[in-house]
Amino acid sequence: MSSTVLPTDLTQSASSVASEQNTTTAISISNLSKTYPVPFRRLRAFFRLQSKQPVEALRDVSFEVETGEIFGLIGRNGAGKTTLTKIVATLVQPTTGKVSVQGYDSVDDDEAVRRQIGLATAEERSFYWRLNAEQNLIFFARLNGLSDRNAKQRIRDLFAQLELEEVARRRFGELSTGNKQRLAVARALLAQPPVLLLDEPTRSLDPLAAVRMRDLIKKLSRQTPPVTILFTSHNLTEVETLCRRVAVISQGRIRAIDTPSNLRRLTSGVERVHLVISGITADRATRIVEGAVVEPKESGLLRLSFTREPSDQQLDETIRALHRNGAKLVDIDTEPPTLLDLLERYEKAS
Repeated sequence: MSSTVLPTDLTQSASSVASEQNTTTAISISNLSKTYPVPFRRLRAFFRLQSKQPVEALRDVSFEVETGEIFGLIGRNGAGKTTLTKIVATLVQPTTGKVSVQGYDSVDDDEAVRRQIGLATAEERSFYWRLNAEQNLIFFARLNGLSDRNAKQRIRDLFAQLELEEVARRRFGELSTGNKQRLAVARALLAQPPVLLLDEPTRSLDPLAAVRMRDLIKKLSRQTPPVTILFTSHNLTEVETLCRRVAVISQGRIRAIDTPSNLRRLTSGVERVHLVISGITADRATRIVEGAVVEPKESGLLRLSFTREPSDQQLDETIRALHRNGAKLVDIDTEPPTLLDLLERYEKAS
């Protein structure tokens, strides 16, 4: 299996961004690897049962997140994002390598690390479903050492900030997915930790709630003292808007780290083309334009999307092929490369 190596100039660029800011390191990850062993392997071997291979979730991952930085982590499902977040949060121990948060080692000083971080995951299962939203946060506030008086005031402030006042007395099991997500973020902020681990914090939120969540994330990183945020998302536009640096992870390996604008330059030779056509079926269009994504639109129109090199003849050849097969071109649009194009590039190279 081939692998894509991070270009030297990109590594230097990512390092120079941090040095120019004269910042301190909040999260340090060094040569981190995680392999999940096969359960009951010896027992299965004894009974001569077929056994799967161990799963290598992370392989030799290294990077640093600076104090007050919003650092993005993007990758497909199963790329290793959640495993990495759980290791930083001390929920999973690494096979090899080292993680430190605010100078504390995630294995040797795990309790100290947990005091430094707030964690909000996309699919939260640790809330008590029979307790209401406020009771849940009071319980977790006590675990964080907050007095009842301070906890209630802190919860009121967070509910106002995250617009959760109307659901404060509702049982957790009755909350919508979006409100559960916001409650998870509220819990992560309870003890005002210096480091936040946010796993898809805007997932399931409506557009207005997502905008407010992004505004809150920006505000936290700019306050005094600033909050450091390790941020994962499938919304690549969101990542580009929020994050000063982004890491691309694929099959457990970090493929590239840099600013969003520098990462986009890696795909500067590629653009995405969208054609709106009529007079042809979707199946026929798919056969004519190999590799294109075909989507039906209103009034029997089709939208074809594909990537091309700006200097090649693919666009002209595609239009001619569609015309020969009875299709009519209604509209054409091109868009510059995005982080999705970069992600797809590394996936194909793996």
